[in-house]
Amino acid sequence: MKGIPLQLMTVILENGEQGVFIGLPMVRETPPENKNQISEIWFSDVREIPNTLQVSVLMEMVQAQLCQCQGKVH
Repeated sequence: MKGIPLQLMTVILENGEQGVFIGLPMVRETPPENKNQISEIWFSDVREIPNTLQVSVLMEMVQAQLCQCQGKVH
């Protein structure tokens, strides 16, 4: 079975609330040659998904969302 690279990002707010986000890796084992800084952060709409959803289908949904966002940036 082919692996899918995933990265979890946990955000903790000052009031103690937290959220976990799943997506394609932003932190790599080897750092990029040039240093990148965050220029924008985008959040998708909150979507209800079945609890039986496979990771591969979830990643297809993530990829589709990324393609939509990148299309809006240009």
